[in-house]
Amino acid sequence: MPGNVTFTVPFGVGGGTDVWARFLAPWLTEYLESAPTIMIDNVPGGGSINGANVFARRASSDGSHILATSASTQFPAMLNEDRVRYDYADWLPVLASPTGGVVYASSELGEDQDAVMAALLETPVKFAAQTPTGLEMPVLIALDMLDMDVTAVFGMRSRGEGRLAFERGEAKIDFQTTSAYFSSVEPLVEAGDAIPLFSLGMLNDEGELVRDPAFPDLPTFSEVYAELHGAAPEGPAYDAFRQFFAAGFALQKLIMLPADTPQDIIDDYRSAASAFINDERFLEESEAQLGPYSLVNGSVAERHLQEVMTLDDGTREWLAEWLESRFGASI
Repeated sequence: MPGNVTFTVPFGVGGGTDVWARFLAPWLTEYLESAPTIMIDNVPGGGSINGANVFARRASSDGSHILATSASTQFPAMLNEDRVRYDYADWLPVLASPTGGVVYASSELGEDQDAVMAALLETPVKFAAQTPTGLEMPVLIALDMLDMDVTAVFGMRSRGEGRLAFERGEAKIDFQTTSAYFSSVEPLVEAGDAIPLFSLGMLNDEGELVRDPAFPDLPTFSEVYAELHGAAPEGPAYDAFRQFFAAGFALQKLIMLPADTPQDIIDDYRSAASAFINDERFLEESEAQLGPYSLVNGSVAERHLQEVMTLDDGTREWLAEWLESRFGASI
């Protein structure tokens, strides 16, 4: 193992992925046998595409280069965007970090979850979003599958802006990832202004969609669908939801190595990650950074990535038609 490791973070300093990477880097240093100095290299631009392209072009396969990726790195690769010059088949995960998400609505629509759900089947509402192919995409698919009359208003620069539109009453339905939900939406729920409807769920090690450990009392989207339609969700719409949910939430952030890195170095990285994941000190410190989610071992993450990063023809055709017909967007 080299004595110095460059950790490419394709986002600016202080963003969520940068903070995440800087939290994990010292743990890798401590648990890797060579105790390398890990230097964070921020390469922002293009929603993480620029930095990922640079890593794909320049990274050495001797263990001296690792990369942080996020949903905004995964989605463009899955959609074969022209700007993408990287291929996830050329990388292997060291670990993955999941997060969850919750869909909630204004209490103006009803006094409880059942009343709000009933109202959403009849009442047109707005949802303040960023882009049709961004992090909101699996949420938009889920809302459509539930037959809700939701109009997405795009142009928000962040999920935080979407929440502010909700707070101003400009949107009646919204979603936030786990950390933002706890910090910014729970106070709205406690004040009686918002009602949580469902979580997106979480993947277990076998790849099954289960309840989010951060929201064990909230039904998942799949449960709500089954209750509404009398059968579990299936078909190309659900396949698209599940794949983009997995890539954007269950495996939201990853540390990657070039796939042609020698196996002993890959094993060193994965063993180090597996060791500190179970360190009591790490578990105590990670609560604030990662929430109630356990990091996913590289071998498990690799198996899940192989399942979700490539869309089959049927799913891609459905997604292309859905994006065009609903939002005038093309892939």
